[in-house]
Amino acid sequence: MLAYGFEAVEREGAVIFKMRDGRVTALIGEEDLALGEGPRFETLRAPEAEMAGRVRLTFVEAEGDFETRAVEAIFPDESGSAAAASEVPLALTRSEGQRIVERWLAEARVARDGARFALPPSLSYLGAGDVVSVQAPDGLERYRIDRVEQAGVLQIEAVRVEAGIYEPSEESEEASVPRGFTAAVPVMPVFLDLPLLTGAEDPYAPHLAVTATPWPGTIAVYSAAEDDGYSLNRLIGGRAIIGTTLASLPAAKAGVWDRGAPLRIRVKGGSLQSVSETRLLGGANALAIGDGETWEVLQFAKAELIAAGVYEISERLRGQAGTDGVMPEVWPTGSQVVLLNSAPEQITLAPSMRQIAKHYRIGAASKPYDDASYVHREIAFAGVGLRPYAPTHLRATPMGGDLALSWVRRTRVDGDGWEAVEVPLGETSEGYLLRIVEGGAIRREVVLGSSEFTYSAMMRAEDVTAGFEIQVAQLSGVFGPGPFARIEINV
Repeated sequence: MLAYGFEAVEREGAVIFKMRDGRVTALIGEEDLALGEGPRFETLRAPEAEMAGRVRLTFVEAEGDFETRAVEAIFPDESGSAAAASEVPLALTRSEGQRIVERWLAEARVARDGARFALPPSLSYLGAGDVVSVQAPDGLERYRIDRVEQAGVLQIEAVRVEAGIYEPSEESEEASVPRGFTAAVPVMPVFLDLPLLTGAEDPYAPHLAVTATPWPGTIAVYSAAEDDGYSLNRLIGGRAIIGTTLASLPAAKAGVWDRGAPLRIRVKGGSLQSVSETRLLGGANALAIGDGETWEVLQFAKAELIAAGVYEISERLRGQAGTDGVMPEVWPTGSQVVLLNSAPEQITLAPSMRQIAKHYRIGAASKPYDDASYVHREIAFAGVGLRPYAPTHLRATPMGGDLALSWVRRTRVDGDGWEAVEVPLGETSEGYLLRIVEGGAIRREVVLGSSEFTYSAMMRAEDVTAGFEIQVAQLSGVFGPGPFARIEINV
């Protein structure tokens, strides 16, 4: 009733609906006023503090996508920022909603003025909802009767109205164009078990990158111990840039610029751009390349668009975040690539679930997880965020018939500072696994507590007969050995 401006009043046992239009039902002159308990005519005015100068209405948009919309009206002299908000469960066009709030605002200011007066029984046909024109001390005014009390005479309570309030405003009607229906399609999810990139990540939990064409909006990730009884794990709002390599990428040395041939890749979900060396060294343009299980993190400074969705990336930094230890001799054509911007997000995974396969269903959040568009995956994660880096500067120095082995430890946490004498350990204790390997077979395995070892001539005589390889990995109390650093010894 408030939205459409009509009233329901009771008259002689019947309910009557009347539009608010400000039309006068009767003209009340001074001689028509009766003597009541108080003054024959008394005017009232509500305090200004109780008046709203800004009104906001929330409703459902009609003739469109039926989304929630809000309109607002404000007096030109209103200086406050607070608004009187209201909500109606109605489907309205924007112009209809605007007309409603404008009428409410005008009604509220006009109705600030009220009146009390008495009428004789001869005018008892007047009742609540009727508009009367009264000869008030300040002139002729229109009042809408809100309350009538019959006690000999008619005790009237009324509020001032103006007919112009109920005239439609000149608000133009805006056509609502519904969005075209887009059927839910299967998304393309890529799980990435990555090392710590910023140090703020959960070392146990994998990242999930998702793309789709067309993009369905928010993506829901459901997880369960078996393919039943799923619960919501994560909502992902960003579309990831995912693709494949169109050429092979050979291994390169970490820590220096790889200025080899550009790598051609095809991506979906967005575009790539070149960055300056300063932005690159600040972490920009990180890219994961891998086979779905093992991932190398690299960065690229230049991205050149070759064709629609096809780029050539060059001036690369390889083996970032300790992934040089898992870099293969060559990443073959067809390897997966994922841009590590803000779109890939970590899912929730308890530390106790590490290395335990779980079921995941990924799809549009607007659909239930048993919808045909959802993609099912069963996968376990090692928690690569816990994986130690491979040691560096592995050396074997001859000392008589012995070999003095030494190496330098690296850290996976807070290792970028130059102030400390030594980088943080990042583990509960320092430990290394050293292996002597000949022909692919492990001849000796030793656990060490420091970054040096003497491989004596006696040990060598017991273990090997020809050339062999020395391998050293740092140990984690949770993850176990990380990638191995290797050095070959030829006889």
